[in-house]
Amino acid sequence: MSTQVIRPARNFQGSVTLPGDKSISHRYAMLAGLAEGTTRLSNFSTGADPHSSLACMAALGAQITHTGHGPARVIEITGTAGSFIQPEHPLDCGNSGSTMRMLAGLIAPHPHHFTLIGDHSLTLRPMERIRKPLAAMGAEIHLTGGDGAQGGHAPITINGGPLTAIDFDTPIPSAQVKTAVLFAGLQANGTTSLSESVRTRDHSEHALRAFGANLYRNGDRLSIPGHQKLRAIDATVPGDLSSAAFFLCAALLFPDSNLILDSIGMNPTRASLLDVITALGGKIKILNVEEHHGELIGTIQVTTVPGGFKGMEIAGALSAQIIDELPVLAAIAPYTRDGITIRDAKELRVKESDRIALVAQNLKAMGATLTEHEDGLTIPGGQQLHGAAIDSGTDHRIAMAFSIAALRATGDTEIHGAEAAAISFPEFFSHLDELSQR
Repeated sequence: MSTQVIRPARNFQGSVTLPGDKSISHRYAMLAGLAEGTTRLSNFSTGADPHSSLACMAALGAQITHTGHGPARVIEITGTAGSFIQPEHPLDCGNSGSTMRMLAGLIAPHPHHFTLIGDHSLTLRPMERIRKPLAAMGAEIHLTGGDGAQGGHAPITINGGPLTAIDFDTPIPSAQVKTAVLFAGLQANGTTSLSESVRTRDHSEHALRAFGANLYRNGDRLSIPGHQKLRAIDATVPGDLSSAAFFLCAALLFPDSNLILDSIGMNPTRASLLDVITALGGKIKILNVEEHHGELIGTIQVTTVPGGFKGMEIAGALSAQIIDELPVLAAIAPYTRDGITIRDAKELRVKESDRIALVAQNLKAMGATLTEHEDGLTIPGGQQLHGAAIDSGTDHRIAMAFSIAALRATGDTEIHGAEAAAISFPEFFSHLDELSQR
């Protein structure tokens, strides 16, 4: 376990290009593995999680090559033209819940026996949410600990075979569940439909269309006809907005900050984060924007609005839309004028760690007062944090969130388990050091 020492900063300025979006990289890797032809992907995520998806595609028969280095690096994926092979070993999803849940839907229609495994953290995460709809389509899928709400975790075994379309209403807001159903429906008999009570990120819809699939939206209901074939694409993955969240929050901490994010993903279903940054006192200027394969890519400038770093309440649909960004927003909440309250975010307790508990524990270690709820946190503003020893819980978002909080603390902060950042953002600490003025 490595320790990273974060020293306080006096300002936060500069320009940075972020690694490719994790969510999009996962989906492009999986669909490229299923497609016919060779897909070429630039700016693929450097995080460990999407590379777990790539490794699973290779185990299923796709051919993967890496060419070039740095910004010129390209990943080529020659797909299986719709026919995965029987893997020789269990499919190792590493730390990636996205890989495990979405891959289950992709492979379930194929006539092979599959076992999906992961690291210790992943084996604790709930998987009943994808077993239930896939079983309704006819998949033979079994979870460790028993099927149903009381069991339901990895390793997962799937005896693949033909699936039949269903009409499915998602019980919880989850882009991963939606994607598992869409990937299965793409290959099933009939037309699968799915509705969402809360609109989740739509990267899967854009990716499917980019690879040549037809799917349709009518209000809150998506429909995808089965037995469709996919064709390879050439694409550049936009910069990861969830990774940008850490630097956006860092910019809020300093009155003279000036941050430019180049080639960042600006998908409207992810834009709630930018709305929150604006509500807290950030000023966001869009310098340019383009569309590639349905995804918006732009350059934005972030400064702070004179008059203070405000607070807000985050609840309801907004909590679901920015669930991954909540830890860093909570970590900087003590510095706000009015505090931040987070509710309706119980899903944070079943991520890579119990993120509510870890945020509360580490904020208290830095001297904050707060109230922990089953579904969130109430964190008063107007507080000054001090340096402390931070327990990341081997959770990448906790490690990075408290590195941001440390920039305004008094004294140095030690991030224990800092290597966890590589799960999503291996370059995080080098970029943080470049942008932090001391």
